[in-house]
Amino acid sequence: MNATPTAATANIGVVGLAVMGSNLARNLASREGNTVAVYNRTWAKTETLITEHPEAGFVASKTIEEFVASLEKPRAALIMVQAGAGTDAVIDELSALFEEGDIIIDGGNALFTDTIRREKAAREKGLNFVGTGISGGEEGALNGPSIMPGGSAEAYEKLGPIFASIAAVAEGEPCVTHVGTDGAGHFVKMIHNGIEYADMQLIAEAYDLIRQGTGAAPAEIADIFAEWNKGELESYLIEITAEVLRQTDAETGKPLVDVILDQAGSKGTGVWTVQNALDLGIPVSGIAEAVFARALSSKPAQRAAASSLPGPAEPWTVDDKATFVEDVRRALYASKIVAYSQGFDAIIAGAEKYGWDIKKGEIAKIWRGGCIIRAQFLNRITDAYNDDPELVALLTAPYFRAAIEGAQESWRQVVAHAAKAGIPSPAFSSSLAYYDGIRAPRLPAALVQGQRDFFGAHTYQRVDKEGTFHTLWSGDRTEIESAGSSH
Repeated sequence: MNATPTAATANIGVVGLAVMGSNLARNLASREGNTVAVYNRTWAKTETLITEHPEAGFVASKTIEEFVASLEKPRAALIMVQAGAGTDAVIDELSALFEEGDIIIDGGNALFTDTIRREKAAREKGLNFVGTGISGGEEGALNGPSIMPGGSAEAYEKLGPIFASIAAVAEGEPCVTHVGTDGAGHFVKMIHNGIEYADMQLIAEAYDLIRQGTGAAPAEIADIFAEWNKGELESYLIEITAEVLRQTDAETGKPLVDVILDQAGSKGTGVWTVQNALDLGIPVSGIAEAVFARALSSKPAQRAAASSLPGPAEPWTVDDKATFVEDVRRALYASKIVAYSQGFDAIIAGAEKYGWDIKKGEIAKIWRGGCIIRAQFLNRITDAYNDDPELVALLTAPYFRAAIEGAQESWRQVVAHAAKAGIPSPAFSSSLAYYDGIRAPRLPAALVQGQRDFFGAHTYQRVDKEGTFHTLWSGDRTEIESAGSSH
C-alpha cells in the first residue's frame, strides 16, 4: 500500500468506499492483472479498507489529484457514490483532471436519462463516460456481480476484460456484456430492478395464499419453497425466501417473518421502471402492481382506517392442500413469465427510442448469475431470442407458450380463490389480466374510443376502411372523415 503514490501503477480506480465500493475494490484487487487505486472523500474509510485488507495491495490516495496521478493511461475510475448530486460532484472533479480518452464509470443506480446527459457532456470534453448497472448486492460486489455497462465501444475495449475478471460466471461465461451506448446499461439495470420488484411481490403473494389457505406455518412453507427451488422455479429469490421463512426470532421465539413490520420500502428504481414504461407506452402491469403494493403497505393510517371495512361473508377453506399448493406454484411461474415478458418489451421499446442495439438474448445470459433475479429459466429466454431475434412478445415463444398452457387453469383458480377470500393478490391478478388482454381477439378499447370521440372529438378509426373519423354527436350524428389522430 502506498498512501502518497508518485507513479501511475493502477489499471483501475474506485471512488467511494462504502460497502458496495469497498467490496468491488476488493473483488477487483483479487483478480490477476489488476492493481486498484482507491479514494474516498473522507480518509478514514480509505484507511479502514487498506488496514483491514493489506493483501489487496491497494494504491490509496488522500486527494483526488493523487488518485488521478496513480492511474495508468487511459485512466479508468469507477464511481461508487450516492446517485444524484454526489455523482455529479465526483464527475466534475475527475473531468477537470482527466485527459482525452480517459474513462469515467458510474456504477451506481443512476437514472438512465442522467447517464445520457453525463455521457454527452463527457464526450464533448473528449472523455469516455460509462454508465454501468451492477447487480448482486454486497455479496455480488465482492464475489461476482452481474454487470451491465453502456458507453462507447472504445471504452469497452479496456473495461471488458476488467469487468469479465470480476463478474459472476454462469455456465462458464462471465455475466457481463456491452449493453449499448450512453444510458443503455443503466436503462437495462432499471428494468432488471423492476422485474425484481414483480418477482418479489409474486413470491410474497404465493406465501400469503399458502399460509392463509392451508394454515401452514412459515417453517413448513419454507420447505415448500425449498422444494420448488429444485424445479423450474429455481432462482436466488426462491432460495432466500425459504431461508427467511425458516428464520426464528431470537428474542421472541416467533418466526422472524411474523415480527417484521409489514411495510415495504423501496429505493425508487421500480418507480422509474413504471414511469418510463408509461412514457414508452409499454404495459408493465405486473411490475406496476408490485410497486403499488409496497406503496399501499406503507400507508399505516389508511390501512388502520380501512381495517373495519367489510370483506367476504363466507370463510375460505382449501379442501385439498397439496393440490392448492401446486396450483399456487404454477400460478407463480406463469405470472413470473409475464413479468419478464413485460420487462423485455420495455427493453425493446427503450432501445428503439434511444437508438441502442441491445441484444435481448445476451441480457438474459448475463442475468443468469450474480444478480438478484438470477434464475434457471433465463436460459429459456436466451434460447427464445436466439431462435427468433425478432420475437414480438416473449410470451409467444414455444417454451413459454407451453408453460403457460400447462399453468393457466391453476393460475385462474388461484386468482379466483384469492378474490373470493378477500386476499390481495395484485401481481397475480394483474398478470393474468394482461395475459388475457394480450391474447383477446377484440378489446373494449373500441368503446373507449367512442367515448373519447363523444366528449372530446378525439376521432377513431374503423375496422372496415382506411381513414380517421368523427361522429357529430351534438349534431345529426352523421359520421365525417377527419384529418385528426385517433390516439
